[in-house]
Amino acid sequence: MYQRLHVVLKIPSHQLLYYYEGEVDVDVAKTTDGRIIRFPANILRSVVQNHGVYGTFELVFDENHKFVSISRIGDHR
Repeated sequence: MYQRLHVVLKIPSHQLLYYYEGEVDVDVAKTTDGRIIRFPANILRSVVQNHGVYGTFELVFDENHKFVSISRIGDHR
């Protein structure tokens, strides 16, 4: 059974440089239901836009808590 978590991310493009340069390898976010989660920062690469990473995202993990997918489910700016 997959676990689906929703998070609102607001990461400006200049801050993403730390991710790409390897200075940040784990991101911490608050889910929409109030939990704090940690996930590998490299999973954000597929959702980066010119202005950064903004929006509400669904993160999917498998039964072993391994990352499966990330998708934008709403805009937030």
